[in-house]
Amino acid sequence: MESEFNGDGIRDTAIADPEATVGTVPRAGKVHIVYGGDKGALELSQETAGIPGGAERDDQYGFALAVYDADADGCADLAVGAPYEDISTNADAGMVHIVYGSAAGLNGGKAAKEHIQGATTTLGGAAEAGDWLGYALTAGRTAAGSPFLVVGVPGESVLDPAVEDAGGFYYIHGTGQTVAGLISQDTETGGAIPGSAEPDDRFGASVASSPHHFAVGTPGEALGTVPFAGGAAVLSHTLVSGSPKPLFGLGQDQDIVDGAEEAGDGFATSLAMVPYRPAGATSTNESLLAVGVPGEDLSTTVDAGAVQVFRVTAAGTLAKHAWIDQNTADVEQASDAGDFFGQRLAAVNTAPGSTSSGTNTRLAIGVPGEESAEEHQEKGGVHIVPLVGAAGASDAWIDPGWGIPGEPAPVQLAGLSLAGSTAGLYVGMPYGPAVDHGVHLFPWGTANGGAPTKTFKPGWDGIPAGDTAFGAAVR
Repeated sequence: MESEFNGDGIRDTAIADPEATVGTVPRAGKVHIVYGGDKGALELSQETAGIPGGAERDDQYGFALAVYDADADGCADLAVGAPYEDISTNADAGMVHIVYGSAAGLNGGKAAKEHIQGATTTLGGAAEAGDWLGYALTAGRTAAGSPFLVVGVPGESVLDPAVEDAGGFYYIHGTGQTVAGLISQDTETGGAIPGSAEPDDRFGASVASSPHHFAVGTPGEALGTVPFAGGAAVLSHTLVSGSPKPLFGLGQDQDIVDGAEEAGDGFATSLAMVPYRPAGATSTNESLLAVGVPGEDLSTTVDAGAVQVFRVTAAGTLAKHAWIDQNTADVEQASDAGDFFGQRLAAVNTAPGSTSSGTNTRLAIGVPGEESAEEHQEKGGVHIVPLVGAAGASDAWIDPGWGIPGEPAPVQLAGLSLAGSTAGLYVGMPYGPAVDHGVHLFPWGTANGGAPTKTFKPGWDGIPAGDTAFGAAVR
């Protein structure tokens, strides 16, 4: 669902600064809402009336965001992750808020809902130090019309405290926000999740979804004796015994997945998913899943990075769809060591009711290490490619000073903040020179170095001046 929080039919924008100081509290975090149609702005933090809790040092409220209509009232609602929230004496246990939209705007109607772990809380279980609940979020509406929210808990210790940072996720669904319990790689409810819980797997560090499927990344997964090779699990929104149905796992030790498992590949560090209708189909009941492998070595080019795209069929099977890197034929730029191509991903299907094409299905790939060996080290950039057809057929490249407003500078890390919607591609620039901090909206069909159609900056559009990491997350 688009970010349309007040029901006026005009898209709004949520922009997080999770490192912002709130009052005198450093890194407490806040979220700025800019209403479309020049209808003003709103600031949300844990010091805002109606928002549970209070601002605390290093909470990083707004670290992750997701938008969906949780209560089916026609106004979009905002899920806000604060993975470093302390719960009682448990440091960095994490928390998620659902802030409801209304005709009066976000947080203008019913009270926000808080999801935390604990025996008497919405999620049950136990809050533990370093769980990082809310580190990754994805939300939407299933093909059957039910709202859902997937909450990553990548620091969760599973079963035995010795299995530290194995990770897991919560699946929250329906207008009543029914919780399917903590799901880990050792969970059997609804079917066996691929893999097994191991230390440092970080299952739930990345998530992505479509109306038919969702995926959960395990970037720390060891494959055999290869550490941090990475993997992912794909599930259906179909509920079995109250939990989503697992379909299959993904890793580079499988024949259907290109490349070989290597230490530090970080397969599924990032994920993106869109609905897919192949040519000749009469309905849209499949998905395309893009998987970022930012630590992939291309021959002797270390950590150049790559992206693999898979087709998830209505029957729940997997097919290879594409491999993309900066050495792929006709694509812009070239692979260099330390590019980390695929560190972040965002995708869109602007016409889900039509046959999917390279025009209506697009993928943005963050390359934060770009220029790592040149003048402006790690200025970063963003590669935009078609999800259907050859990657080099209609691709484009933007980076600071070349499409992205501002001057190129070291450690801008462009590509670390991406979000996709039918309105366009949002590129956040929270790092580098403060004067260039902002969020830029580009058309999905932008040309090489093409200009944004809209820019949001501190001090503009009713947003207060001053920031720390404005645009680190956007929806």
